[in-house]
Amino acid sequence: MKNIITIGGSTSKKSINKVLAEYSGELLSNVELTKIDLNDYEMPLFSVDVEAENGFPKKAQELNNLIEGADGFIISLAEHNGAYSAAFKNAYDWLSRINGKVWRDKPMLLMATSPGARGGQTVLEIALGRFPYMGGNIIGSLSVPSFFDNFKEGELVDVDLKENLLKLVEDFDKAL
Repeated sequence: MKNIITIGGSTSKKSINKVLAEYSGELLSNVELTKIDLNDYEMPLFSVDVEAENGFPKKAQELNNLIEGADGFIISLAEHNGAYSAAFKNAYDWLSRINGKVWRDKPMLLMATSPGARGGQTVLEIALGRFPYMGGNIIGSLSVPSFFDNFKEGELVDVDLKENLLKLVEDFDKAL
């Protein structure tokens, strides 16, 4: 059975990106989902000085081990001031020091959502440009605008968005 990691790129206890990533993962069959909550991976703010003095934080090593054992990733990024959330960026920075190919060239669905009309498109564009340099094998991407209008009672209700997501999940499944 394939092991898929879902990550919502936020530490919000009510993260809509975590909801979207996990919902998307649950559309797959015959996989084991490992649902990452960034709150479980707190680590010191990345600094080469901290690394030189203390090495890699235990939580960064634990997260790296999970990534190493995964067969693919479904990541939905929160957008904070047009970029990654501080918690996601910090984890990403630590992971890149352990292995520069953070995502190990494994299949990935990359998404973003927000309550607003752009649906996290700015952070999604940043990740689409950067992740391939860090071992991201991006099978597809999706921005979900106006999350609270388009996601109700545990599922995407917008017909076009849901159709797009189902196609992406199918492509992702084929790439596993």
